[in-house]
Amino acid sequence: MVDRRQVMSFRVQAQQLTRAEGTLADTAVLDIGVQDTGPDGGGWALALRGVDAAASSVDDLVLLWTVRGAPHLYRRADVGQVAAAVEPWSDADAGKRVYDAAKPLRAAGIGVLAALDEVAAQMRSVVTRPTVKGEVSGRLAQVLPEPYLRFCRPCQATHLYEMPFRLAALRAGLELRPGTSPPVLERIPDFTKADAAGDRLDVIRAYLRLLGPATYKDVATYLDAPVKEVKARWPEDVVEVTVEGETRSLLTADERALTSSDAAGARLLGPFDLFLQARDRATLVPDAAHAKELWPVLGRPGAVLADGELVGTWRARKSGSRMTVAVRPWQKLPDSRRRAIVAQAERLAAYRSVALTGVDFDG
Repeated sequence: MVDRRQVMSFRVQAQQLTRAEGTLADTAVLDIGVQDTGPDGGGWALALRGVDAAASSVDDLVLLWTVRGAPHLYRRADVGQVAAAVEPWSDADAGKRVYDAAKPLRAAGIGVLAALDEVAAQMRSVVTRPTVKGEVSGRLAQVLPEPYLRFCRPCQATHLYEMPFRLAALRAGLELRPGTSPPVLERIPDFTKADAAGDRLDVIRAYLRLLGPATYKDVATYLDAPVKEVKARWPEDVVEVTVEGETRSLLTADERALTSSDAAGARLLGPFDLFLQARDRATLVPDAAHAKELWPVLGRPGAVLADGELVGTWRARKSGSRMTVAVRPWQKLPDSRRRAIVAQAERLAAYRSVALTGVDFDG
């Protein structure tokens, strides 16, 4: 029997959230990808794990549309294996990952994997230089037939379905230029997809290593993949543990760490930090009202992590070169925790290159 506190501490350690310094080479979350969404996205997630991404060479990181179509940072040296790791395992898997785009393709007798390959081939022919997303989309709409396209009411225009567009980009050997909005796509130099991901970048193993213990459903939901596809590829070197009455799996190599991890310290996690991406949300936040606050439909806040527990939410309010941080605690915080949170707010302000004018505790 393992309690949720042990699970939380294990994940804090596995994701190196207590680490003061680190390098891209030894940063574990880059094995599964670091989501780069919002102002406190991938760079802040790496900073929280002791890595100064801004000081890293532009050649060290690559930004790709991968899991759930979201932009993720990886080590550039891993890009070929990442492409192998994140591609759908089957046509059924691909159909689930592209959502509503699968129906018209199948109705036209087009396999979803074949469709992704076709989109990728056309994308690569379009992107011969850095090209903004809208231009790529517009040109694809001119060359691809109707089953690939949809009418977009907000734009009053016909576009490619969004998920095939995003999931085909890496198949086409394309990366995203960091810091561009709308996104700019460009070719990955010397890109070749690897034959296999390897154990380190295998998405199921990485999930278990960083967000375990987990169930088939947890991993499948994270990937937007069918449960049976995940189950068929489940690692053999796992042990079963019981968490809050539920049987879950953990890599055998991590069994000892599950019961011996320390999680001291405070962090202001960005809204899409990997720690918050675990699909067993009731383990992360048992209180339903607090979970609703942390994961609203729109406009997610960040989360306050203190000594292995999520203890509240935070939002940054920036005005010019100044910033305040508003914290909503879920419990009464002792002075020591408040001081630790203020120190993390100062760290965030330094990361954003602004002056911190205050930390407001609501409660």
